[in-house]
Amino acid sequence: MITIAGAGLAGLACAYELAQRGAAVRVYERATEIGAGSVSRYAGGMLAPWCERESAEEEVITLGGRAIDWWAKVTAVHRRGTLVVAPARDRAELTRFARRTTGYRGVDGAEIAALEPALTGRFAQGLFFEQEAHLDPRRAIRDLAAAAAALGAKICLGTDAPGSVDLDCRGIAAAGQLPDLRPVRGEMAILHCPEVEISRTLRLLHPRMPLYLVPRGDSLFMIGGTMIESTSTRAITLRSLSELLNAAFTLHPGFAEASVVETGAGLRPAFPDNLPRLHQDGGTLFLNGLYRHGFLLAPAMAQQVANRLRPETQDENHRQRQTA
Repeated sequence: MITIAGAGLAGLACAYELAQRGAAVRVYERATEIGAGSVSRYAGGMLAPWCERESAEEEVITLGGRAIDWWAKVTAVHRRGTLVVAPARDRAELTRFARRTTGYRGVDGAEIAALEPALTGRFAQGLFFEQEAHLDPRRAIRDLAAAAAALGAKICLGTDAPGSVDLDCRGIAAAGQLPDLRPVRGEMAILHCPEVEISRTLRLLHPRMPLYLVPRGDSLFMIGGTMIESTSTRAITLRSLSELLNAAFTLHPGFAEASVVETGAGLRPAFPDNLPRLHQDGGTLFLNGLYRHGFLLAPAMAQQVANRLRPETQDENHRQRQTA
């Protein structure tokens, strides 16, 4: 039996990978509902390794390159790409973004209008990362739990983990055992806006704080992008909310009529290099530090965990190739 502390994104991804290899898995989660205690509920759900390369290491592309296909086996994935735009006054930001990334093609105003008719006449240039995708984080985490349970993993909700487990995936709650782990606060808002139709992730570049907007279906949109070095768990600040709403208005004036359905703030665990890490301490393996790349990097990191805790045999490799 492999025991896991934490049924958030990392813990469930590991449970799923381990259960696929035939391991008996038990996951302990303090919250009484899947996702209720996980910072992933505030995530954008963007599977965007090439965009993330603008501010992340090359390893993000390497680890995240297969995330889209991995998630597509578990939940609905929208393969619509990412469109990056900037107001005319911030065109230099678009040039800088292009220099630091790959996997895109430049688009003009007519192509932007063809991709997203709602943006017709609003932006003269942009970058289109056609291979990227997005998902609904809250649905994805529930679907992942169901997929792991279907393979035999037992998820114990409303239950504290025992003093000793094989794998610790508790995020920032494990900071006391991982001294260089730090919290990075992220804030978001969910808007309801029937007046605007957007079908893919949009990134709006701004010198101070680039922002993103992700469609959730049913005229719902998630907007976020803040990265604040803070341990505060208080609600979103007025300054951040104002910046998010102004960004939405910059993308399309129709968002002025949007309803603010929800706001939220969460502490994302990060190491100094902002890359995830496996750390062995006695009999416990820690997976932590997913930072802002949780849905993108969790699949690859879960596979690394499974390789440590339940190495595949040749027979298992053959079986998985036959069923793939």
